[in-house]
Amino acid sequence: MGGPAENRTPHDDGTSALLRVGSGSLAIGIVAALLTKFALGGIGIHGPHTNAAWLLFMVAMICLPCGSMLSLLGGLKWLRNRRLARE
Repeated sequence: MGGPAENRTPHDDGTSALLRVGSGSLAIGIVAALLTKFALGGIGIHGPHTNAAWLLFMVAMICLPCGSMLSLLGGLKWLRNRRLARE
């Protein structure tokens, strides 16, 4: 019995997974940042004003950079695969 690698086709190099996870993480980070800013009292000079805002602020600060990097990597792999398919 093999793992998930046996279920992949030869052309599946993880690009769709990178795009899916990256865009999902990026969307969660954007929603968390917007909720922190507009629904939970905003962010002052000393940070967010409530405990819930601090939690969402931390989620945003984790998801935004990671989601951006994963989306960028997935997009670049997608462009590379598209270029290789044309050749």
